[in-house]
This record gives sequence, C-alpha cells and structure tokens, in this order.
Amino acid sequence: MPLDKQIAAVLQQFSAQPEPDYDQLDVLQYRQYADNLMPPIPGAAMAEVCDLRVGGAAGELDARLYRPLDQDNLPLLVFFHGGGFVIGTLDTHDNLCRTLARETGAVVVSVAYRLAPQACFPAAPLDCYAATCWLVEHASRLGVDGSRLALAGDSAGGNLAIAVSRLAAQRQGPQIRHQCLFYPVTNGRCDSPSYQSYAEGYLLSRAMMAWFWKTYLQSPAQVDDPLASPLLAVSLAGLPATTLVTAEYDPLRDEGEAFAERLRAAGVATRIERCEGMVHGFISMAPFVERAATALAGAAADLRRALA
Repeated sequence: MPLDKQIAAVLQQFSAQPEPDYDQLDVLQYRQYADNLMPPIPGAAMAEVCDLRVGGAAGELDARLYRPLDQDNLPLLVFFHGGGFVIGTLDTHDNLCRTLARETGAVVVSVAYRLAPQACFPAAPLDCYAATCWLVEHASRLGVDGSRLALAGDSAGGNLAIAVSRLAAQRQGPQIRHQCLFYPVTNGRCDSPSYQSYAEGYLLSRAMMAWFWKTYLQSPAQVDDPLASPLLAVSLAGLPATTLVTAEYDPLRDEGEAFAERLRAAGVATRIERCEGMVHGFISMAPFVERAATALAGAAADLRRALA
C-alpha cells in the first residue's frame, strides 16, 4: 500500500538532510547528532522512574527502571534500544519504555549496553545477557517478580533480545516467557529483496546498515556468527514465544519476517505483523502516528498475556 500519510509527513521533514559520507564519518560526532535528532516527547506518567547501575559482562552498566504502578512484585520486562549497535541511549527510547510499562503493567528496565566501536561484537549481547541475569538475581530488591520475565527491543535492540534468549536457552536460564521484537536486525549479510527495494529514502538506508555492521563487528567473518545474525543459526528451537513486528517500507522487513517463519518452523509460538505503509523506526512514533500506536498496543497486549 502507499506510504501512510503521517509517515510521509515525517519523511518530508527529513528529506532536505543529505545522507552522510560513511567513509568519512566520525562516530562520536554522528552519535551526538543522531541521538538528538528527534525532540524528546513527553511520555506516560509512572509511579516511579529511576536510574540505576546493573551488572554487565565487563563491569556496571547504566539502566533506567519504569514502574507503572505503586506496587511490588510486578512482572519484569527488560528492554534493549535500537541504533545499529552504535547509537541510541536511554533517553532516545524513554517514551517507548514508558508506553510499554503502562500498557503491559510490567516494570520495564531499559539497559544501556556498550556501543561500538568502543566495544565491538560480542560486547553488546554479552552485556545484555549479563544485565538480564543481574536483574533477575536482584528482583526482590527491585520489587519485581523475576519469574515473570520478558524481553523487548527495536532494530538492533531486537537483535540483542534474540541473543539474550539464545544465551538463556544455552545456559539454562533465566527463564524467559516472551520476546517482543520490533523490526529486528537478524542477518548481517544485508542481501534480502527488501534491501534492494527500500535501499534509500525511508529513514534507514542500506548504506547506513552497512556502516553499522562494519562498525559493530571486529571482522567481516563475524557476520555469520548466529549471535550476531540469528537468522543464520542452525536451529531456533527453545526460544520463547515471540511477537515480531515489521514495517512495509523497511530494508530489514524481509529478514525479520524470515526469522519469524524460522521460529514457527522450530515450533516456537510466533505472531508476526507487517505494518503496511510504515518505515523503520515507526514504533517510536506512536504518540503521533496512529498505525504505530495500534501496533504497539497489540504487542503490549501479547506481553501482558504472557506475563499474567
């Protein structure tokens, strides 16, 4: 279908900004620019929002806790932000985390894992797994029910949620009830048909993803590591039930949908939803894009049922 009118208006706002020269791009300067590109959007009121330090794979990490209700023993939803493993912060995804907390009734903890190139693969997935384990181990102190655990993430964050699920299955814990993946990165080869159809002009470009992968990996050979490219895993059996949302006009669309089909083939209960007329990153636009709000509400309902 055609681009959603509200999405088309967003694209129009960015149309005058040329894509950077990725061969000459300074990572730190680009990170500062990209992380402040969108003005902050006021989010849902919470009973508690607090910054904390959690255990990572190589030291403590920043994290932010969102408690929607003034209650203890709420379920735990661990969130990993997108940004190509290179950009993104707790602040860039604050509004989304607040909405997830409100709609699921769970305590959401957003984890600021280490970013590339300062910490290349596999630092990020190991950080996210370690942080998830730490949160479960300290659940009583945080006032959450660590036995009702789910994961969520968008784009690169979706990739990291999958990595945590895989590591949890391999290492016998923690037990994860559900993973919610918004347009996840699943294949670093960047060779699907949607990469050809939507290579540029839809916020996320093929050139940008190639730069993200080049910056994230220590060597090109790592692209075939299933912890980096989960679509290439021999088996996906044992992963938690999954909600996977894709966008029609997104280079990552086909690899996300292929991953969902692989999950189903492995016997994993999976709901996949392609959002027509949408572009990569649209779920963060829920406050002003109706289709995004609907998709987010549906994903949150899946999480709420899984954590009940």
